[in-house]
Amino acid sequence: MNNIFLLLGSNLGDRKLFLKQAIDHIEADIAPVVQLSSVFETQSWGKTDAPDYLNQVIQLHTMLPASILLEKILAIEILLGRERKEKWGSRTIDIDILFYGDEVIHKPDLQVPHPELHKRRFTLEPLAEIAAAFIHPVLHKNILQLKNELIDNLVVKKV
Repeated sequence: MNNIFLLLGSNLGDRKLFLKQAIDHIEADIAPVVQLSSVFETQSWGKTDAPDYLNQVIQLHTMLPASILLEKILAIEILLGRERKEKWGSRTIDIDILFYGDEVIHKPDLQVPHPELHKRRFTLEPLAEIAAAFIHPVLHKNILQLKNELIDNLVVKKV
């Protein structure tokens, strides 16, 4: 079984409902959620004039190959109204693969571990809540260490 961590985010419409619906679809189409973080409200990152996000990290165990996991995640995003118009644009739902066990994947459509996760408070706050001791397979530091070394001053607060 592969230990998977996904980041969910929404900043359009009923944000809490989109997070819940994403989790429901993930459990129906991919695997049961083993653990989930609290929901955090976060200022928009990258495009600072966008509405605030709700973010949550979930943990799954699955035998699905990473490429199939990505296909299923993208299908769930489309099902929940995700439109890809601009980089860092607002969205009903965004689902990122943060970790796929301790694998390192470099493909044009899939980078795992997520290449920006160690720079983003909105990712590390919820991730540290459920996986503080998890070791980043490239940086060789645990999540709590990465969170404590952050220079990102974005406001991230538990809802």
